[in-house]
Amino acid sequence: MHDGGGTTVEMVIVMPLVLTVVLLLAQAALYLHAAHVAQATAAHALSAARVQGGTATAGQAEAERVLDQLGRGPLRSTHVMVKRDAERAEVRVSGNASSVLPFLHLPVRAHSAGPIEKFAPLHLAEGP
Repeated sequence: MHDGGGTTVEMVIVMPLVLTVVLLLAQAALYLHAAHVAQATAAHALSAARVQGGTATAGQAEAERVLDQLGRGPLRSTHVMVKRDAERAEVRVSGNASSVLPFLHLPVRAHSAGPIEKFAPLHLAEGP
């Protein structure tokens, strides 16, 4: 039984599609991993900045420590901005996800904010 080269033609059409799907899945996984790294960095930096006695500098240092610990591979060209005032702390992390597809630069952003923790002494109700 001779197919006249039909199988070869099918493979020429199907294989590039299969490889494209595999590359897109790999790119999606890298993007999601980079987004997770950015969100984890923002959350940890916020925790360090909003505690009583915390500072924006402490939040920035914690962000750098987390990025070093998690690995900077999936999240490139990172920029961390930590702000703290008397009432709120805010952290923004931005960067680009690593790319397996040429010329594709997917931006990644994460934001965390919350009130400054303040010590409030516990007042026990006095009995009758």
